[in-house]
Amino acid sequence: MKLYLSTPSHRYRIWPTSAAVGVTMMSLMLLAAPAIAEPTIDNLQTGEHHQALDTLRASSRAFSTIGKTVSPAVVSIRVEQTIRGVADPSDPFGSNPYGEDLAKKFFGDQYEQYRKFHQSPQRPRERQVRGEGSGFLVSADGHILTNHHVVGSADKVTVRLHDGREMEATLIGSDKKSDVAVIKIDAKNLPFIPLADSDQLDVGEWVLAFGSPFGLTNSMTAGIVSAKGRTGVGIVDYENFIQTDAAINPGNSGGPLVNLDGEVVGINTAIASRSGGYQGIGFAIPINLARNIRDQLVNSGTVRRGFLGILIQSLSTDMAKAFGSADTKGVLIGGVGDDSPAKKAGLLREDIIVQLDGKRVVHPGAFRNRVAMLAPGTEVLLTVLRDGHRKQISVTLGELPTPEKQHAQNESRQESLEEETMESLGLAVETLTPELAERLGYEEQPQGVVISKVARGSLAQTAGLRPGVLILEVNRQKIDSAEVFKQALDTTRDDGIVLMLVQDQGSTRFITLKWKE
Repeated sequence: MKLYLSTPSHRYRIWPTSAAVGVTMMSLMLLAAPAIAEPTIDNLQTGEHHQALDTLRASSRAFSTIGKTVSPAVVSIRVEQTIRGVADPSDPFGSNPYGEDLAKKFFGDQYEQYRKFHQSPQRPRERQVRGEGSGFLVSADGHILTNHHVVGSADKVTVRLHDGREMEATLIGSDKKSDVAVIKIDAKNLPFIPLADSDQLDVGEWVLAFGSPFGLTNSMTAGIVSAKGRTGVGIVDYENFIQTDAAINPGNSGGPLVNLDGEVVGINTAIASRSGGYQGIGFAIPINLARNIRDQLVNSGTVRRGFLGILIQSLSTDMAKAFGSADTKGVLIGGVGDDSPAKKAGLLREDIIVQLDGKRVVHPGAFRNRVAMLAPGTEVLLTVLRDGHRKQISVTLGELPTPEKQHAQNESRQESLEEETMESLGLAVETLTPELAERLGYEEQPQGVVISKVARGSLAQTAGLRPGVLILEVNRQKIDSAEVFKQALDTTRDDGIVLMLVQDQGSTRFITLKWKE
């Protein structure tokens, strides 16, 4: 018996191996099958049918009521930005949507001359970029929640209200790490949408997405919550997305995702699609996260996040067994930063964090989000698994450094190390961070130092070292920071030989270097 799938109708067709058997089976089926009445209008006039219709009509009225209640507070956003710069030599045709192939056909033999002329690096270019998105009012005095990627870089933001009025908006604040932004229009007594508790949202609940997909204002789609706590999507730094199959399309960004009570549970943000259009997977920022960011932006214009100062990773089954954990839930500490809150509290590399303030820790992304949402100075209680035994450790959170501040701190810490190692071994290093690990392909490595410089003709270059190589150990001592690397080097001076375990292009190897006399 062969099974075939009919592509147009997606029906299964069963083909018997014997024609005789097929005829016999068909005859038996025809004799046994009850008579099926032809559908008529009279068949529909039953109590059961009317009851089903009443249920559907009630659902339809519920959706309609939510739409009438929520829509007046949903806004369309138009942004404008002037991009200034010089022409990109690799893109001689600028924003030409037809590309290089059409230019070759058009210019023919003169194409090369045209290309060289337009590759002048001195040719200035200024272009106007326009975009559209959505948002929703969260206060009667004109505060609007939307996405950072909608308004964060705009020179001008124009809001169109449900009643047709257009107003220029002021950017109150924008947070790239969470993709949340707050803008404000100068108006009073505006309709606004109440915010729900997104932690109480359940998978399978009905939700409705509002916005202006493809510039089509006052649009509403319905679906269910497909999943919660989506991390690792790769859209923003702090991800805890609600996944929904309510249709979300370009232009929906920044609009509200609401529950059946007409309360906002999330901000529509992104779609997973191969074509750029709706394919049943949309993502929304939980409103509890967005509310926290909004309050900080409105009150201070900036966002401050809690900071532990550790490198964390998920647990595999083998790792869990090796560290004495009964399951893979929890996060493994792969490194503890010097002078960090974690270091001061006594957290160690190889500790497994299983609870934060009594609540179970399951995934690194979710744990990172929970810590970041807490204010600096907050005292938290961590339950860790160390050598197979549970231990509770109290930690006072620090403040997550801004990229600029972190860079300045790294530069300051590395100055003395670079001077010393460049003179002797001919290399400089920097501590492996999550950002560096992702960029260089070292996500699976919890700690180490990355070579940032190698002097020409140095011992390091002779040994085959180059920028980007990860140093894991020095004289069999694990390295988790530039400072530890420096300390480990100091212990090798008497021996005169440095044994290093390094990783490069997915493989590890030992190398030796000799201190200069």
